[in-house]
Amino acid sequence: MTDTPETSPRTYPAGVPCWIDTEPADPDAARAFYGALFGWTFHDAMPAEAPGYYLIAQLDGADVAGIGMPSAEPNAWHTYLEVDDADAAAHAVTDAGGAVSVPPPPDAGPGGRAAMVSDPQGAAFRLWEPRRRLGVQVANLPGAWNFSDLHTTEPDSAQGFYRTVFGWEFDDLDFGGDVPATLVRQPGYGDHLAATVDPGIYDRQAAIAAPAGFADAIAWLAPLIDGEAPHWHVTFTVADRDAAAERALALGAADLSGPVDTPFTRTVSVRDPQGAVFTMSQFVPGG
Repeated sequence: MTDTPETSPRTYPAGVPCWIDTEPADPDAARAFYGALFGWTFHDAMPAEAPGYYLIAQLDGADVAGIGMPSAEPNAWHTYLEVDDADAAAHAVTDAGGAVSVPPPPDAGPGGRAAMVSDPQGAAFRLWEPRRRLGVQVANLPGAWNFSDLHTTEPDSAQGFYRTVFGWEFDDLDFGGDVPATLVRQPGYGDHLAATVDPGIYDRQAAIAAPAGFADAIAWLAPLIDGEAPHWHVTFTVADRDAAAERALALGAADLSGPVDTPFTRTVSVRDPQGAVFTMSQFVPGG
């Protein structure tokens, strides 16, 4: 039987953010927090004979995120970018002025191959060359990943780096705030979505007067605030921003910023009990 857009696995073209994970010191506490906050369930993707663990978080049976082994770095949410060849992409990162902290392994398990890298401003992200594990399987629904944003000190330099390595394009949009929002696009991504998992994307975005090219949107570029270091920041979709914020605080999160209202979203940013910062966003077309 031929797969239809509704039943096909969600796939990602090269250069598109495809996966997120966090590496808390206490995975059981992270499971309890995010399970209660977003309704996630979990299973261990590591073979029984392998050391360690890698927990796959699911929403209604669809992969939404990962919880990995703790690292020496402060706990955070990590964003992975899809690549066709992790070795070639790692070389492209260094050629463009970035750095590779953990190169792709010579071989890896059936899931895929990863590398840990950073851009010239020091914002860390990860590369993902998929095998069996294709990436997040549901997005932009309550409890699932919405967007990742690049917070940077030097937007012009960052644009040059990501354009060179991944072919990204950037559009400054004016939503009436103090600082124009910069949309990051991967040309052709909208066509990919329309041909696979989201055949109605163009009609739906036309109905809400989304900005031109928004079907190709993969991220936002944002300025740093409050002495932040350059980083990639993760946002999750929620049905009700205020209710989600109240629930997060009751579960032990710390309120960082917000609420913030825009013509399309209501957001709030929090820090989870083990230090990972993220934003929750309620979609409100027309404000």
